[in-house]
Amino acid sequence: MPSFRIGSIAGIPIRLGLSFLLVLPLFAWFIGNGIGQLLPLLNGIFDANLPVTELSAGNTPYVLGIVAAVGLYVGVVLHELGHSFVAMRYGYEIDAITLWFLGGIAQMAEMPEDWRQELAVAVAGPAVSVVLGLGSFVVFLVVPESLGGVRFVLAYLALLNVALAAFNLLPGFPMDGGRVLRALLARTRTHAEATQLAAEVGKGFAFLLALVGLFSGSIVFIAIAFFIYMSASGEAQQAVTKAALQGVAVQRVMTPAAEIDALSPKASVADLIDRMLTERHTGYPVLESGELVGMVTLTDAQKVREVERDAFRVEEVMTRELETIPEDADAMTALSTMQSAGVGRLPVVGLHGEFVGLVSRTDLMTALTILRSSGRESGAETTRDSPRSPEESL
Repeated sequence: MPSFRIGSIAGIPIRLGLSFLLVLPLFAWFIGNGIGQLLPLLNGIFDANLPVTELSAGNTPYVLGIVAAVGLYVGVVLHELGHSFVAMRYGYEIDAITLWFLGGIAQMAEMPEDWRQELAVAVAGPAVSVVLGLGSFVVFLVVPESLGGVRFVLAYLALLNVALAAFNLLPGFPMDGGRVLRALLARTRTHAEATQLAAEVGKGFAFLLALVGLFSGSIVFIAIAFFIYMSASGEAQQAVTKAALQGVAVQRVMTPAAEIDALSPKASVADLIDRMLTERHTGYPVLESGELVGMVTLTDAQKVREVERDAFRVEEVMTRELETIPEDADAMTALSTMQSAGVGRLPVVGLHGEFVGLVSRTDLMTALTILRSSGRESGAETTRDSPRSPEESL
């Protein structure tokens, strides 16, 4: 989602999604517009004695709505920081915390695979929300009744933070409750198997939530259900992919250098286009005296106007700063590197940095298809020399 950075906390970038900027005023309006129903509710739950007439007059409801909405999203940030600090304690890197229209997301570079670590990370966020709710209630109790607006915001945040914790602990993988479920399942199963089971439960929960949204007319419930279903499917697929590819050496799935028709840096861009058309490849390594000096792709060639392609050399358009992968790295590392770098192929280098082959996304997907057909999605790993059973998947 499009987002921009507004600062950082403990070195963790805090980002606001554009959808958040649209939904925050809308959320504040909903609170303000519904204050006539919220006040009796809070009075009933907390015996708050909030002045209904005073807080419902003029623009007061919308001012309170803005303050309550901002307070709730502050609580969301603290919820995500709870996840983040526990993950960082175990050595995991947090890319950012992003606020969007459905709440917040702590974006981790890598998810814990140890079930105890995942359990601790998953429950940390709801635990923070419960503490915030209880803290808001304690402050609410000591604020004098003359400050009706302050007491309304505190009572609202006390109720909503506890409700947020409870909702997040429902088994809708990849919500917090779904991750708790996966952690518990992973005690006796491989991580891939636990992920697939938790994902199926999550998709079932999403279906039920969507039905509730349809019958109640809640677009928010339908949006959350869609997000849960798509995220659960994506994480399950990622787990299967990692279980199959992890431990398979890149050397086994790459195209060896001897079988690659590399380009010379002195070749013209016109020759490059002609080879791409004839051989139906869209990227080539560029070698000079047997040494890898760059990679050139169709995107690079397209930067040159057609009438100038005879005059331009490959060395003028190729990429010199390359992402490479060692030949003894596993195939999952290669796929992750491609995804993070936004490339479709990687040069493979040997122990001394020499070019030994090329691995493409197509190579990896073909290997994945073959490995899955042989039962590797259950989490078994294979080295270059012999098969062995691992204890880890995604």
